[in-house]
Amino acid sequence: MIEIEARLDELKALGLHRRTRLVSGPQGPHVLLDGKPVLLLCSNNYLGLADHPRVREAAADAAMRWGAGAGASRLVSGTMTLHRRLEERLAAFKRRESALLFGSGYLANTGTIAALARPSDVIFSDELNHASIIDGCRLSRADVFVYDHCDLEHLAWGISQAEGRGALIVTDSVFSMDGDVAPLAEIVELAQQFGLRTVVDEAHGTGTLGPDGRGALAEAGLEDQVDVVVGTLGKALGSYGAFVACDQQMARYLVNVARTFIFSTAPPPPAVAGALAALDLLQERPRRVQKLAANAGALRDTLQEVGFDVGESRTQILPLLVGDAELAMRICEAALARGVFAQAIRPPTVPPMTSRLRLAVMATHHEQELRDAARTLAAAARAVGFEPRSAGAVAADRDEPAIPAPEDPDLDMLALPPLPRRPRVFDFEAPESVRRAA
Repeated sequence: MIEIEARLDELKALGLHRRTRLVSGPQGPHVLLDGKPVLLLCSNNYLGLADHPRVREAAADAAMRWGAGAGASRLVSGTMTLHRRLEERLAAFKRRESALLFGSGYLANTGTIAALARPSDVIFSDELNHASIIDGCRLSRADVFVYDHCDLEHLAWGISQAEGRGALIVTDSVFSMDGDVAPLAEIVELAQQFGLRTVVDEAHGTGTLGPDGRGALAEAGLEDQVDVVVGTLGKALGSYGAFVACDQQMARYLVNVARTFIFSTAPPPPAVAGALAALDLLQERPRRVQKLAANAGALRDTLQEVGFDVGESRTQILPLLVGDAELAMRICEAALARGVFAQAIRPPTVPPMTSRLRLAVMATHHEQELRDAARTLAAAARAVGFEPRSAGAVAADRDEPAIPAPEDPDLDMLALPPLPRRPRVFDFEAPESVRRAA
């Protein structure tokens, strides 16, 4: 049995203890955080639509017309006309035959991945995929080959070693903690070469990349080249919930097999109506996507000017790599004291010794305040003894990343090298440095 108090003390000693912070008012570029006004640099409200008047009005009107909740799962009495309307709009937006609403991005990923792989199959997953993808792989009980981040050679090697048992390749399009974009064209090519399905999570790409904000797949001209596209309503679309875009046959399959669809209450009408209004705004005013890119560019340029290394990011997500978890928290608090809220991200969200401040830009920020924020972050870092120009060295000198995973007898990880016929569970707690897949 877990000793709760002892475990909490251990987390505090490791700099991994967490607490909630209270935001008063709507999610805008400026908020009251625990009663103090701050510039918000860690919200996924990328297009600033969560607090847009039309989105608010649509949600309020839906609550009055259809109620606060759906009352049942989608397969009982929870599918309302509003749900069907949004599914049709999302399918058209993503240029797919069908779309299926889920209660959250976590439910969409876990349910879809678990529905598409069996215990005898192999799933190929990027090592920096979101936790919902990792857990979907676990729930499938398939063997999981986790390839080095965006490493196509490693992915191809893993596929070749799987002896025809491959089921699907799954990847984020935009990685949520690093802001870089997956090599989607090459992944699709490998999937087609080996006859594998592809699942691409566009949670951070929908509304932020590509023509009219349709995502990284649209940007790469690959909208119709993957089997399943997962998207969220809770980031750029400013609401809550998620969707899967696919062909009609796949949609029918998921309706019958995806447990998180079958056994979850349908998304509430206000959230659905809010997402519909946000989608209208995105399509009417695609310049918001351009403004988001311009703002991200302004912050990126100034961060680099003051010495920060933002890695391979070319999106609205900008990581400031620190390394040590406690030091990342000290920088976060020092910046907060100066009026900038940039949350520190620590393990297990990111691999050990890669703690960072994750900055998220909004289209509703002003370029000058973002440039000022970059200088404030540099001052905060130096105030606690961290020189921004050392960030690149931290990244270069760290061991191969390893994401700790709880023991799970139902999950097999393919360890490297070699690839055994029946893979063993990979020990992520092992002290030695390894080249691995997580």
